[in-house]
Amino acid sequence: MVEIVPLTVDRVDEVLEIEERVYPTPWTRRTFLDELAAPRRVYLVALGEGEVVGYGGMMLVTEEAHITTVVTRPERRRDRVATRLMLELVSRATREGARSLTLEVRSSNQAAQALYWRFGMAPVGVRKKYYVSEDALIMWVHGLDTPEYRSRLARIAADLP
Repeated sequence: MVEIVPLTVDRVDEVLEIEERVYPTPWTRRTFLDELAAPRRVYLVALGEGEVVGYGGMMLVTEEAHITTVVTRPERRRDRVATRLMLELVSRATREGARSLTLEVRSSNQAAQALYWRFGMAPVGVRKKYYVSEDALIMWVHGLDTPEYRSRLARIAADLP
């Protein structure tokens, strides 16, 4: 079972350990601490048997939410951790009045893109060399506040074990 809870300062080291395993240019401790202290930011961790198995975050700007990160411990990638994190991030975004959601994703990361498609997101552009050596797809979804989108989220949630 995975539990989604807010990221706190005492869990940043666990998040950094995953961050450094997954990314060639990981965020720093200072970046995470600054994000946790910034207004209109939401950072969550997924706990499996008491340890961090994933994390995600977003910033809220007026009626838009921008996903800043969604990461799963490599050995837990097929356990739907990222789906659970996205569900909670999107739910919190809508509670805060967001009507649209955006993010950047590596152009080579087909698994992540498939996840974001499930959440109704579609590519609208490219940020050249966003990840230093790789382009990023810019993905958006609008209408988070509609009954149709709430139904989409309910279907995703119902599909979880």
